This record gives sequence, structure tokens and C-alpha cells, in this order.
Amino acid sequence: MVLAAGLGTRLRPITFELPKPMVPVLDRPVMAHTLDLLHRHGIDRIVANVHYFPDTIRGYFGDELTYLHEPELLGTAGGVRNARGHLGDEPFVVISGDALTDLDVTRLVERHAEAGGVATISVTRVTDTSEYGVVLHDRDGRVTGFQEKPDPDEALSDLANCGIYVFSPEVFDYFPDTPFVDFAHDVFPRLLEHDVPFHIHEIDGYWNDVGSIDELRNGTFDALTGRLGLDGVGRADDDAPHVGEGSSLDAADLVEGPVWVGRDVRIEPGVRLQGPVVIGDGAVVGRDAALKRSIVLPGTTLQPGTILIEGIVAQTGIVPALRPRTQTRVAS
Repeated sequence: MVLAAGLGTRLRPITFELPKPMVPVLDRPVMAHTLDLLHRHGIDRIVANVHYFPDTIRGYFGDELTYLHEPELLGTAGGVRNARGHLGDEPFVVISGDALTDLDVTRLVERHAEAGGVATISVTRVTDTSEYGVVLHDRDGRVTGFQEKPDPDEALSDLANCGIYVFSPEVFDYFPDTPFVDFAHDVFPRLLEHDVPFHIHEIDGYWNDVGSIDELRNGTFDALTGRLGLDGVGRADDDAPHVGEGSSLDAADLVEGPVWVGRDVRIEPGVRLQGPVVIGDGAVVGRDAALKRSIVLPGTTLQPGTILIEGIVAQTGIVPALRPRTQTRVAS
């Protein structure tokens, strides 16, 4: 199940225009990268809950997903419980639609089977625990407790909860009987209270929840340079920019990498680009504009003479400018 119902308030004003899972990272929405990851690991039956701009998500992904609309938000766990009839009788994966990651999903599922508990939580090491819920565990990786965004001086763990889980169906026995249910605040404490075994899985790959403007910028630049491993995405380095079909950098006065240019982008004469710079599909960069450490989202027009330094610029029409979804699904 892909959780895609959130409001993405920390990404405003971008999310005044589109839902958080549809925020572009290079050539496609972040949620499309998530689905591509699941398909690569043989997961083909995927359910998504939707709430905010639901038709935008449906319109882009079409019949690739089964959709469950939430007129009122049900919470991370409440949305999963609402999808129970679609999840079958075997363990299932839950992942956020804004999770930008290259984790080994197959290994995560294997870890769940080996541990034998009802839940497995993906975790990763962080330096600033004040931004995350951290997970405590014993020598065998069994979860013993949580701290919510502790100050680094008070943190008992540096393992952040990535919001990527594997659950056995028995987990539903520990959901409170309320419409709105959250994993961190409602379900996981009940598992601890009832001494139900559940475990961590520390990932050694990349993870970013694209939860803020800074994280969107960092995740995009990490995808640009290859720190984040995404299949089917052209990358760039200091010497070799990526230039998509129908685009050209011939008119630019200066290109200092890494620079990533999407499809059908118009770069007018005199433009100067100092990387990392990402320019999305269908964008126009006007004559004599200068960009440094910035992102131009799809469908955006920069006026001639614009100077943009360490910024993200967008305008209405982001979704129509995105590459149409043509994912070939992998049979599970």
C-alpha cells in the first residue's frame, strides 16, 4: 500500500498546486519513483489512499493502482485499515508516496519473514534526531520503544523511522476502535503494551521523505548526481550534463555542471547555468537568465534576465508538463 493522502503542508506553496506525492523529482513525480521501485521488486498489486487532489493522482497513474478515497483523513494506520480488504492474507508492504529511496524492498520482506514478528520497521541512521521519530531496540533488533523528535543530547537512538513497513495481517488486532489511527501514536504503543514482537530493518540505501523544501532540493540534487540510485533516469556530472529529448544547451553562454535538463526545454541565448541545476520538462529559461544551485519545475517559464540562486521556481501547470506515465508493470 502506498500512502498518498497527506496534505504536504511543509512543501507549501508547491502543494497549493498539486499533492505531495506528485511533486516532481527530475523527470517524474516522487510517487512514480516509489512505484517503479516496487515494480522492480516484483510488487504489482498496489493500493493507494487519496484525499488531497485525488483526481490529479488518478489522472497520472490510471489503472496502475487501486484507489481508496478518504473524504476525511483516517491517519497513516487508519488508511491502511480501510484498505484491509485489498491486502490479502499475506504480509504486505506499506510505503509513503513521498518516500524517495532505493532501499532493497525484497530484503525488507525477507527480514520480516526471518524475524517472525507482526511488523518490521525500516530505519536509517540520522545525525539530527530532532527531525525524526527514533526507534529503540534490543540486541536482536526487537523494538523496545520510541522517542519522538528528541534533542540529539537526549536521544537514546540515532535510528529514524523511515515510514516504510512490512506487516502481517495480525497487526489489525491491535488497532484501536477509532476512525483516525496513526501507527506511531496508536498502533506501535499497543504492540509494545501487549508484548507483541516487532523488529527493525536498518537500510543501507538512500532515504529522503521529501518532507520540506530543503529535503526536496537535497533529494533532487542527490538523484541528479547519482547518490540516489534511480533506474531509467539520466544523470549528470561536472563534465557531462544530461539533456533530454527535444532540448538543447547550444544557446547557453555558460554551463558548469552538474546540470540536468528535461524534455522539450527551451534555453534561450545568453543563459548561464552553474550547477547543481535541474530544469524540468517543458520549461523555458529566458534570454540572459542566470541560475545557480536551483530547480526549475516542469512547465515553468523564467523571464529574460532572471537571476535565481539556491531557489525552486514553479508556476501553475506542473502536472500537465510531466512526462506521461508509461510504466510497464512487472508480474509478481
